[in-house]
Amino acid sequence: MRKIETDLTQGDVSKRILNLTFPMLIGMMGLVIFNLVDTLFVGQLGAEQLAALSFTFPVVLGISSISSGIGLGMTALISKLVGKNDEIGVKEIATDGMILGLLLITALVVLGLLSMDWLFSLLGANETVLEYIKLYMNIYYPGIILLVIAMLSNGIITGLGDAKTPGIVMATAAVINVILDPLLIFGIGPFPQMGVQGAAIATVIAQSVTALVGIYVIVIREKTISFKNMGFKRLFISWKQVLYLGIPNALIKIILPMASGFLTRLFSVYGAAAVAAYGVASRIEFFGLIFVSALASVVGPFIGQNLGAEKYDRVIEARKAGERFSLMSGIILTLTLFIFANPIARLFNDDPEVVKIIVLYLRIVPIAYGFQGILQIGSTLLNVFSKPLNAATLILIQMFVLCIPLAVLGSHLWGEIGIIIALAVSYIISGFIAHFEINRNINIYADKIRENGSEVVISKLRIKFFENL
Repeated sequence: MRKIETDLTQGDVSKRILNLTFPMLIGMMGLVIFNLVDTLFVGQLGAEQLAALSFTFPVVLGISSISSGIGLGMTALISKLVGKNDEIGVKEIATDGMILGLLLITALVVLGLLSMDWLFSLLGANETVLEYIKLYMNIYYPGIILLVIAMLSNGIITGLGDAKTPGIVMATAAVINVILDPLLIFGIGPFPQMGVQGAAIATVIAQSVTALVGIYVIVIREKTISFKNMGFKRLFISWKQVLYLGIPNALIKIILPMASGFLTRLFSVYGAAAVAAYGVASRIEFFGLIFVSALASVVGPFIGQNLGAEKYDRVIEARKAGERFSLMSGIILTLTLFIFANPIARLFNDDPEVVKIIVLYLRIVPIAYGFQGILQIGSTLLNVFSKPLNAATLILIQMFVLCIPLAVLGSHLWGEIGIIIALAVSYIISGFIAHFEINRNINIYADKIRENGSEVVISKLRIKFFENL
């Protein structure tokens, strides 16, 4: 493994975090555009095709979320090992974690292929929409393996402190998808018209490129994959560490599409137009939350390296900077989406009912985006602090204590707009809960800093919390 050039234990905290965030932001914008372009072109085929894509969203997100959760666990472990200059440990976690992720996702893909009719019928898809879903998912499911390789590779690279390479790789995938989507969906030039199948094929081709690049970086450039001294004992130890962080992270990621699936079911009561609108709005929301998502993803390795180097003052400062940036971005998004909600909605579909619901969503929910960002950052902090169950609890509270009960109540009282308001309220309340939970865990260290003055060397303090990390 080559010497890591990105030392995150030095320099101005806010500037370093922003410098890490923007390359990752570009890559995540690529992934969001990836999904939005699919939605944009498929929406031109008709409301039923768009509804089919909306039904696939929570399922696709669920499977990819498992690999993302494992990747986040690997990132947290690797970043702390980098801070300790433990190259052997980095290679073992990277190699063993990759094997674990591929085994789990392959099993889930097989299960998904065998359960399509039952699962999507359970979500509320009628027979016509189900046929479009099967056309899409029969191609997309096998391609998820490629997506997992790319996601786990990016998790390893990010843990090393390199946010630029994953950003470039994700942006490249988006460009490929943008080019191929209209060609394969509508049959432009020599390409056959394939409809929703064309969207799936374009996505799989783009994912194959990201997978190949990811393998090149971790195997050839960084040399982090090593099968030396591999045995059952080593795998057991590594998998235990990865799963300790990975399972709660995966549960966190799965909870989101589960809630999305439940909300899709609630919207399905109001017809295909409502489901299509929610599917579009959900994808726009991913774009809206892209800055805080990028911010949360780089705060993890930043804090991990500083924990490994025992620079706890920088950990506390990074948390404050992250929350500040999240709230600022939330204000900007609220104003932007409120003003441009109508033209944005009409980009995806011209059905008046679909447009109406999208506009309502974009003028209500973004008010809470800054608080949702605080939740994401808080969850990342707790994971790196080796408190994944605390992080999972925050998401469980948001979805099952706040969002779903409020959505059911809102639907009963006010229909579609009640569901939308419930989502916004759950974001705001859970953001406050996350803020106070992080305060509960690190307030003692802030007190120590205030008591001893800014010149105190925090890494020399015998603080029980950090000693237990």
